[in-house]
Amino acid sequence: MSGAHEQKAPLGVAAIGYAFMGKAHSQAWRNVAAYFDVPAVEQRVLVGRDSEQVAEAAARYGWAESATDWREVIARDDVQIVDICAPGWLHAEIAIAALEAGKHVLVEKPLANSMAESERMVAAAQAARARGVQSMVGFNYRRVPALAFAKQLIADGRLGAVREVRASYLQDWLADEDSPMTWRLRKETAGSGALGDIASHAIDQVQFLLGDTVTEVSGRLHTFVGQRPGPSGVEDVTVDDAAWATLSLAGGAVASVEVSRVALGRKNSLRIEVYGSAGALTFDLERLNELEFLDGAVPVAEQGFRRIVVTEPEHPYVGAWWPQGHVIGWEHTFTHQIRDFLLAIRDGAAPSPSFEEGLQVQRVLAAVEESAAAKSTIVQL
Repeated sequence: MSGAHEQKAPLGVAAIGYAFMGKAHSQAWRNVAAYFDVPAVEQRVLVGRDSEQVAEAAARYGWAESATDWREVIARDDVQIVDICAPGWLHAEIAIAALEAGKHVLVEKPLANSMAESERMVAAAQAARARGVQSMVGFNYRRVPALAFAKQLIADGRLGAVREVRASYLQDWLADEDSPMTWRLRKETAGSGALGDIASHAIDQVQFLLGDTVTEVSGRLHTFVGQRPGPSGVEDVTVDDAAWATLSLAGGAVASVEVSRVALGRKNSLRIEVYGSAGALTFDLERLNELEFLDGAVPVAEQGFRRIVVTEPEHPYVGAWWPQGHVIGWEHTFTHQIRDFLLAIRDGAAPSPSFEEGLQVQRVLAAVEESAAAKSTIVQL
């Protein structure tokens, strides 16, 4: 792709999936060009299985039209980007077909439901990249300004050598044992439960913030509510409600990860603590505009965590939005993600997180499952 910034025909986008993630991604496609200098895009078509519901969603979310057959859509000449917001069990088939059709692909996390599918997706992405076709996996929390700023502080050496990371992602939407069955609670559609759904985010953050790779894993999985009401009676839950892992990283740091979808009172709390030889920081997604930073270089009598409100134009992504001090929200992470993806396409640069990075997270998730099945035995990656 040319690196020149001359005006080109808009890139046509097709999104596959119109529920939770489809709605979040649609909002980002609709708004990105209003705030960031990106190549022009057009929301060509929204794809879903139910023709009436997807037509209604397309009209509401700003798509020119709707469709029910994703295979027909990815063959269209007016579609250059395919954004996959469908459940994980569909990721590999759609992504590989789209890449082979020469379309740039953004796919929601986790990359797929199995290692085999993930590896096939990486092979397809590598072959496509050689033809100038880009691909990216949607770990949107990399685009929280406070977390992007935390990565800068760590990379600049402000924490010294990182020793320990604590990452927890706690939600409570399944705390009520009468909450009904969904595709997210069946192994054949979801792959895993809290592990793939939210531990994937926590593990990606550990590796992203430290610029490091997990090399060793010990894990445990647990299902607290074994049966839930389904459309045709009580069904067995075949995935985990919560997961725990201890991770060793190549650079010497050790991370603990805890995730749950039954932690009553925690709504969407991705909490990260990083402790180094010269400083420390903490973050909680429920207060996503704030980062707490302790500078170990000041005299010990003055040391303490200080609250940084990450709303200055100097902070990552923030300058595109409002005057300083005005907070942004969860949905902005998706706009930042689309922005970064479009700039990578424009510049012919490999976007991050790549499918390879998505596969590395899958390796860690698979190792947690393997370890849990063997009574928390340490698994080497």
